[in-house]
Amino acid sequence: MTHRTSAGVSVAGRTPNRSDQRRELVGESMPEKIILASGSPFRKTMLVNAGLDIEAVPADVDERALEAPLKDSDVSPEDVASILAEAKATEVSERRPGFLVLGCDQTLSLGDEVFHKPADMEGARMHLLALSGKTHQLNSAAVLCRDGKVLWRHVGVASLTMRKLDPAFIGRHLARVGAKALASVGAYQVEGEGIQLFERIEGDYFTIVGLPLLPVLKELRALGAIDG
Repeated sequence: MTHRTSAGVSVAGRTPNRSDQRRELVGESMPEKIILASGSPFRKTMLVNAGLDIEAVPADVDERALEAPLKDSDVSPEDVASILAEAKATEVSERRPGFLVLGCDQTLSLGDEVFHKPADMEGARMHLLALSGKTHQLNSAAVLCRDGKVLWRHVGVASLTMRKLDPAFIGRHLARVGAKALASVGAYQVEGEGIQLFERIEGDYFTIVGLPLLPVLKELRALGAIDG
């Protein structure tokens, strides 16, 4: 089925929205505004730096409540990230009809154990002690929705091997980085001093910092939301 906008340009498959009409008036190269269902300044900065028109609208979801029933199931850490990203995207999408909404989530897995952001500096210390000398995975999920309907999903995976850390060094490191250690699921930030904790990293940089940016951009081009 083909719909016609007031500007006379057809949009196949769905009812044209305000973003479609605005792009048609100024030319197809104008990017569509993307709603980011996240309060993460890192994700917003990545998308804005890539040239996207972004509005951040944090999702109103209880992540731990959503995750609780998954703990006793066979759901993988990658699937947990995807489920949480979808919940965020659909919640915001229902509040912002007509807009393309991007939901994101990241889990850290060490074997079958899934880590969450540490609540305090002692939690950060315990995270780093547990990860010391081992290889863990970061699973970064992205989901695109419109009007509550999932259009696309992707999970990027990176493997990170932390060098063997002396407990005293961990204490000194956390004293230097301070509250920044509480802002990430692994109690480190590879874009800062946290890079010193690792001996090997395999995977995409953007996936590591919380958003599989290249696949997201590819899908936005496929959807006609950005020029390309």
